[in-house]
Amino acid sequence: MKPTLVTGATGFVGWHVARLLLEQGKSVRALVRKNPVPDLDVETVQGDLRDPVSLEKAAQGCGDVFHVAADYRLWAADPQEMFRSNVDGTVNLLNSARKAGCERIVYTSTIGCIGLEGPEAGTERAETSLKAMQGAYKQSKYLAEQKVLEMAKAGCPVTIVNPTAPIGDHDFKPTPTGKIVVDFLKGKMPAFVDTGMNLVDVRDIAHGHLLALEKGKHGERYILGAENLTLQSIFQLLEKVSGRVAPSTKIPYAVAFTAGLFSTGWAKISGKEPRVPLDAVRMSAKRMWASHEKAAKELGYQPSSVQEALARAVDWFRANGYT
Repeated sequence: MKPTLVTGATGFVGWHVARLLLEQGKSVRALVRKNPVPDLDVETVQGDLRDPVSLEKAAQGCGDVFHVAADYRLWAADPQEMFRSNVDGTVNLLNSARKAGCERIVYTSTIGCIGLEGPEAGTERAETSLKAMQGAYKQSKYLAEQKVLEMAKAGCPVTIVNPTAPIGDHDFKPTPTGKIVVDFLKGKMPAFVDTGMNLVDVRDIAHGHLLALEKGKHGERYILGAENLTLQSIFQLLEKVSGRVAPSTKIPYAVAFTAGLFSTGWAKISGKEPRVPLDAVRMSAKRMWASHEKAAKELGYQPSSVQEALARAVDWFRANGYT
């Protein structure tokens, strides 16, 4: 059996993709920089998305590829690092996979590349542009997705998935979504802004990746989401599963923007990550509602309860010393 190459297996979504592949009896090869993949019995190969030679070695002999790795930050001292990893690195990885004769590729994009300008839930048909992308992370992922679509048209056997905000266990870093949970548990969320997002169990995202590999069409995008929730309702669910009282104070967007402006400005001086990233505040100006109808119809994707995923996240963060 040919191994399946997974990039990003030391991260949140990639770890769950690798775990699910192992559960299905697949052989997994994980591309890592230095650190091993926690708690999973996988083959590891050292490499870097910016180093094509290392990627060619990693892809050699593999049948399928899940390119999950990304530089996912809402602030960076050098934003160009995100473009080198997310855009150039994606092109390098796909070229290496094709050169190695890999048969199927799933590329992990983001819901941020879906047009969400109107009041309705965004779909794969909604158009957007680079100009609409807030911050280096979204801009780099948008450019990367455009490259992937171009390569698909040229014959690359790649399918795209666009996960919404993942939640659940084994969020090592944690991701910006996981950090909301950690800050809530630490009592660092005294208020909220009027915004919302689509939350989804990370295990459902992993399952959606495998469905995309098996049933997805090359060059097509599939939103992997679950429930559209306001930030206030997310805090209320966290209250139910954690026992900590949810904040009840709503602050105006202008106040949050000012806090982000000062926090990010100080970060540029200190070099330390801002407590309130300005890009995160700008993203909160609109509710990021999304629909997974296409994935449900074409892939058979059926997400589960977000409340259960939040409960697992709370238990895992508490058990592993994050709070």
